[in-house]
Amino acid sequence: MPEFYEFFAGGGMARAGLGQEWTCRFANDFDEKKGASYVANWGNNDFKLGDVAKIAVGDLPGHSDLAWASFPCQDLSLAGARAGLRGDRSGTFWPFWDLMRGLKAAHRAPRMIVLENVCGLLTSAEGQDFAALASAIADLDYQFGAVVIDAVHFVPQSRARLFVIAVAPDVELPNGIVRNDPSGLWHPRNLVEAKFRLPKPAQDRWLWWNIPAPPNRTQIFADLIEEVPTGTNWHSEAETQALIDMMSLVNREKVQSAQRSGQRRVGALYRRTRNGVQRAEVRFDDVAGCLRTPRGGSSRQSILVVDGERVRSRLLSSREAARLMGLPEEYVLPEKYNDAYHLVGDGLVVSVIAHLEQHVLSPIARLNAARTEIAAA
Repeated sequence: MPEFYEFFAGGGMARAGLGQEWTCRFANDFDEKKGASYVANWGNNDFKLGDVAKIAVGDLPGHSDLAWASFPCQDLSLAGARAGLRGDRSGTFWPFWDLMRGLKAAHRAPRMIVLENVCGLLTSAEGQDFAALASAIADLDYQFGAVVIDAVHFVPQSRARLFVIAVAPDVELPNGIVRNDPSGLWHPRNLVEAKFRLPKPAQDRWLWWNIPAPPNRTQIFADLIEEVPTGTNWHSEAETQALIDMMSLVNREKVQSAQRSGQRRVGALYRRTRNGVQRAEVRFDDVAGCLRTPRGGSSRQSILVVDGERVRSRLLSSREAARLMGLPEEYVLPEKYNDAYHLVGDGLVVSVIAHLEQHVLSPIARLNAARTEIAAA
């Protein structure tokens, strides 16, 4: 059974995606509330609360097949100040990477390392941050490649994220797991351009991962909606009308079109500031907008339910948000709404991780475990 370390673990969504065939040997996060959620769902045997910079190589047991790191995105996001890998939060990548260097020096380097973050990493600091990260991987002599996966292929949420997958130099790759050229599905233009901006030593170690397309998604946003919501309440008619009054003519027409359809329609709604004016913007394409952490009321997603002339609204519930991340119904959420929304909005889409596990991580782990067994025989 392959083993892994989970850094910047949050509520353990990487662990949920990897599934029961993988054994977690060590997990870490510095946030007490997220740590409490991790322990509530997975127990405290493997979890260590605290700053990644204070973790020593000796704290990491065994010889892991995988180190997973979803390091903070705030300094890399287009919505942030773009301080990049020099920022206080996204810069925590470097103490994590010091641990990877330490493991290699101790002849305990993980067979695989996965780094997950927002796609803004590709362009942050005019591409220098991605180049620095790629060079750090190349300096350890790992081969690596990256994919951009939009969760909309798996769940009804628009959420594109970057996954960098690196493999140690002695790791054998299964036949067909890499390709000679980029895939239109997983390697968009901004990723391809970022690859060709890398220093030559990093480009020489680049791999184009060959990941199959998932089955067509059948679930839509409306399928996840609760009539009796968890952690929030339906708005009054006046509150709903206030949201409609905040809409531009284009967005009001979307609501009116939904009313004319005669069908129950569920829309995802965000409040945004446009040219100094706060606006409510709605979409009725059966997909939710990207979940975000709640920093002020405007960043929390609402829903608009249209039944003929009747229009209702409220905040997205914590359980609905969890469903949009592919979390199972039995996943234990924090009792407080904002804590739950923050945990989920900062997390990973479980079904995306499961797809990577099935088509990249487990095939590599199985092949190399078999090689190890043959060599030991």
